[in-house]
Amino acid sequence: MKSKKLSQIIIKNFKNNGFVLSEPDVILDSDYIIERSGEKFRSSILTFEREDGKTMCLRPDLTVASCIGFLQKKIPSKIYYSGQAYRRSSIKGSTFINDQLGIEILGSKNQTQDDFKVINTILNSVKKIKGKKIQIKVGDISLFKNLINALDMPERWKLRLIRHFWRPRYFEELLKRLEKNTDIDSVTFDADKRRFYEMKKIDQDKIIAGRSVLEILKRFDKKIKDPRSFSNGKKIVRIIKSFLKINCKLSELDRKLFEFAKKNNIKKNIFKNLKSIQNLKNINQNVNFIANFGRDIEYYTGIVFQVFSGKNEIARGGRYDDLLKSLGAKKNIPAVGAAINLKNI
Repeated sequence: MKSKKLSQIIIKNFKNNGFVLSEPDVILDSDYIIERSGEKFRSSILTFEREDGKTMCLRPDLTVASCIGFLQKKIPSKIYYSGQAYRRSSIKGSTFINDQLGIEILGSKNQTQDDFKVINTILNSVKKIKGKKIQIKVGDISLFKNLINALDMPERWKLRLIRHFWRPRYFEELLKRLEKNTDIDSVTFDADKRRFYEMKKIDQDKIIAGRSVLEILKRFDKKIKDPRSFSNGKKIVRIIKSFLKINCKLSELDRKLFEFAKKNNIKKNIFKNLKSIQNLKNINQNVNFIANFGRDIEYYTGIVFQVFSGKNEIARGGRYDDLLKSLGAKKNIPAVGAAINLKNI
């Protein structure tokens, strides 16, 4: 009963902020999800077989389900939802049912404005039911990508570090290899070349693991042509680790980034996409910026945030401009969203 009353308060706030109810499909085409989503969903989805032999799955995430509905023209672009997502978890004792009450802006027209709209709506909803002792952690995946692309290292290393940023353990292994200047061996390199020429014979528009064959070939081509010798790995790793240690109040962020850029001889304009984060000064709330934050959801591309009350995570969300394309859109469609965890309220 308490949960129902809290949901009603939150939903009322969602409606007052212009969000429209959406009820994403519970049952999805498993092959579609497996072919187009990242490996985290592939390992966590709960599947079953229909009478006709087709493999289906329970929706693993309401954001993903909403994106599919949006692409199929079933839902509007500014929505709220209340429902359950179903997926396996590696955390011992955790349930496979996740209650989600959230909002999404699909086809976001103004990044700064829409990022703020989502965060402020979620924060105000939490305040209505929790009141005090609310904190916000925020990061921005795009700042990490900008830094990596600005560093002087082979393209193949940039691709690896960006692609595997959401996998902290493997990412650390990559940094160790980069620091010691140990690269892939000649056998692996020759295998890449063979796969490259084999894939050139495949339909270029075919989707494999969320990317078209043409996109994969472009990445293979960069790896093959990239120079194999590289001697500045230790310096590059030091810069990356230094950036990921940035943890400060939002009011100190400009100074911290300026000092970091100056110390490492990096152009300050690589951190130009800070409008969404700096706009959070307008919410009059305790906000911490953490550079090493928001890596556990692989589809985030920009601002990421979590709302806490004490030690409990109440809500989380972020920007995901690449997800709709990986789910079948012809091009990237800007999007941002967040969800409240009722179990922790």
